[in-house]
Amino acid sequence: MPWINDELCNGCGICVEQCPVDTIAISDYVAEIDMTKCIRCGTCHEICPVDAVCHDKKRIPCEVTVNVEKTKANMEACAKYLGNSQERQKCLVRWITHYENIITIAEKTLNELRNLKTLQ
Repeated sequence: MPWINDELCNGCGICVEQCPVDTIAISDYVAEIDMTKCIRCGTCHEICPVDAVCHDKKRIPCEVTVNVEKTKANMEACAKYLGNSQERQKCLVRWITHYENIITIAEKTLNELRNLKTLQ
């Protein structure tokens, strides 16, 4: 999914004019994409003169760090509020299960989407 690098966007508005579904707007001189309306056509990537429209791949390391830190904080909260250090490990197991479920959903979704290719 596309996202706007605020540090690169100069607010020129070309993406706003060219977006086929009118999902991009300028706010405080920076483009913003309404991801609920975005159809992921790639037009904004292709036309941005300053390469401010980025792909999700660039966010992966940051998102992993955020997820790990969030899990650690929750582990500490479980230990504090539920009374013992064993709760820390139980919490970790729950978070691992959560991310395993996300993987399962992604894999099944990819399989279904790949099947769409063969139907055409």
